[in-house]
Amino acid sequence: MDLITALLVVGICYISGSIPTAYIATRIVVGKDIRDTGSGNVGATNAMRLLGKKWGIGILVFDALKGLIPLLIIQHAWLQTDPLLERYSILGALFCLVGHIYPVWLRFRGGKGVATGFGVMVALLPIPIAVCASVFVVTVFISRMVSAGSILAALTLPFAFFLKYNLGEHTELFVFTVFAALFVIYKHKSNIKRIFAGVENRLGEKHIPNQEE
Repeated sequence: MDLITALLVVGICYISGSIPTAYIATRIVVGKDIRDTGSGNVGATNAMRLLGKKWGIGILVFDALKGLIPLLIIQHAWLQTDPLLERYSILGALFCLVGHIYPVWLRFRGGKGVATGFGVMVALLPIPIAVCASVFVVTVFISRMVSAGSILAALTLPFAFFLKYNLGEHTELFVFTVFAALFVIYKHKSNIKRIFAGVENRLGEKHIPNQEE
């Protein structure tokens, strides 16, 4: 792997991923710091409670594009003929996630990486991520808990991987897939506790303050 190319991939993807969409939107629309509102999480779900459904969906889409667009550029415009394309793509995907979860602009306190993770996985694993998206939609529809949908979708991803790819030819991609799924689940550890306690917030319900999401 070429060091200069790798550093460019890391820098570009980190900067893209670190764009604090929810923070910027809430500052512009209502003049508030989203970190001081609701759960304090810098993500689309918390922003939706503050700004409404339309803004929340818009932030969700933009957060996904922060991961998708850099990966598509790497795969189809910049390094598409490089024999190490998959490795560069994995590196880019990792730093899109790192940028979103640990943005330098917000003292490394960002979101949980679900939307940006979805974006990078659309580029890396389009068929498996379509299965996970279906799991997410069905789970949220039944439970009205975005966190439950995110957790189950993440659990599904390593298994859905094998619908399209095999371990022998794509070992590094599978390792990244497992790592990304486990990390998303880890970031939802407080949600998991509340789900089992029966106190997790549901869509349409008034938010319970001082809960970290």
